[in-house]
Amino acid sequence: MISIKEIKNDLPAGLVVFLVAVPLCLGIAMASGAPLFSGIIAGIVGGIVVSLISGSQLGVSGPAAGLAVIVLHAIQDLGSFEVFLSAVVLAGVIQLALGFLKAGNIGYYFPTSVIKGMLAGIGVIIILKQIPHAFGYDENFEGSMHFIEPQGGTTFSAIFNMLNYITPAALIISVLSLAILILWDQVLVKKGKVFQLIQGPLVVVLLGIGLNIVFQNAFPQLVLRDNHLVTLPVADSIGGFITQFTAPDFSRIFSYEVIFLAGTLAVVASLETLLCLEATDKLDPYKRISPANRELKAQGIGNIISGLIGGLPITQVIVRSSANIQSGGRTKLSAFIHGILILVCVIAIPNILNMIPLASLAAILLMVGYKLAKPELFKSMYRNGMMQFLPFVVTILAIVFTDLLTGIGIGMAVAIFFILKNSYQVSHFMQKEKTREGKDKYHMVLAEEVTFLNKGNILRTLRRVPEGAELEIDYTKSAVIDHDVRELIEDFKETAHTKNIRLTIHELPEEKVIRERTEV
Repeated sequence: MISIKEIKNDLPAGLVVFLVAVPLCLGIAMASGAPLFSGIIAGIVGGIVVSLISGSQLGVSGPAAGLAVIVLHAIQDLGSFEVFLSAVVLAGVIQLALGFLKAGNIGYYFPTSVIKGMLAGIGVIIILKQIPHAFGYDENFEGSMHFIEPQGGTTFSAIFNMLNYITPAALIISVLSLAILILWDQVLVKKGKVFQLIQGPLVVVLLGIGLNIVFQNAFPQLVLRDNHLVTLPVADSIGGFITQFTAPDFSRIFSYEVIFLAGTLAVVASLETLLCLEATDKLDPYKRISPANRELKAQGIGNIISGLIGGLPITQVIVRSSANIQSGGRTKLSAFIHGILILVCVIAIPNILNMIPLASLAAILLMVGYKLAKPELFKSMYRNGMMQFLPFVVTILAIVFTDLLTGIGIGMAVAIFFILKNSYQVSHFMQKEKTREGKDKYHMVLAEEVTFLNKGNILRTLRRVPEGAELEIDYTKSAVIDHDVRELIEDFKETAHTKNIRLTIHELPEEKVIRERTEV
């Protein structure tokens, strides 16, 4: 259910998300080689349908840049956008099944260091990708999250190329917009409720439109061309609007390539959604926990509907979700409002939306990126120690230089290395004391859970026990001892006999072990 109790906060937040979402929907559709309106459809479905079903209060769904390359190649390989839509519908069915199978719990196994690294990495990417748009170099599509650009080149080459194609009007608009956003965020919001109700991003969008009108009338040499503005498909009538929707072609629904594509879309979209869900919960000022399995069901239903009416595949998207949170969104009403606004404005005022400069939106997204990758976050992670800081930094670098899922995979590998390293080191506790006779006596207490990963550390400790010493090995604190470790200690008995080590092993009484197993 959607509550309207927080509408005073959710309405302005939904408006900001709407302004951010429209160019992203169009840019992702363009990068996917799909009709531009398919991105708008996905944004509408993600905003209206998914928000109604989802349990996430602040997550915002729509077409995802992470799927753009998969979609582009799929449409080319299948030779038909309509056949591709049937794969989107099937992917939604698979996601719905995954939700009922409780596969959403996978999202809880990602370490905090990787999730925070993902957020900061996305923030860095947003900044790097939006700098060219702020300078008026709009060759690359909005919403790209890949280091290698679809048109060729890289994120950094686009920044260097930008220097040769600076558009003065865009630069003026983006600089003024950034100044207003910073002033709004740091000063004006604290001055009165009116500045909390009217969001800075709305002001800079109106400023951008107004300045370009001024340029048209007073400084025609500065006016922004169409490629520097939002480019929304404009229908000449209601009938023309309806014809922009596309029905899927189910004639090849059971072919191997469609089924394989549907499985790929379902898995990748589900992973992106679960990661963004976890990240959004981290950013939530109220620290609410969203039900992951319900989110998979919501995404599945969203993709079924999106595919049926001609939309791109949907995921929860961190860029929109973070913009929602930073704009003061409190409940999922803000995501619903953003979807309604897309639908209404596409029907009623597409020509006005097409007056919005991309430079204005670049300024908004630069602020979003900065807030995701604030220097304070880096300092905080560094203070937590290398076990947290290194996976965090590696995740950021990997995301910036590859893409979202690859970067998270690399960050996970580093985090798992530290987990295994820590597990290796905490296998046991060893205490040394002297007996009355002056002999060395060692007391080894095994950890609660001892696996084959601990063999090396335990073996190294046992080898250090000198000849003629006494050694007690205590199993009584252990709930699980791997067979390999027991075998290792059994083998050590022979070594102990050879080195004249007096070995004693304390185990749980058999009746206690049986009782504990029964209780479990």
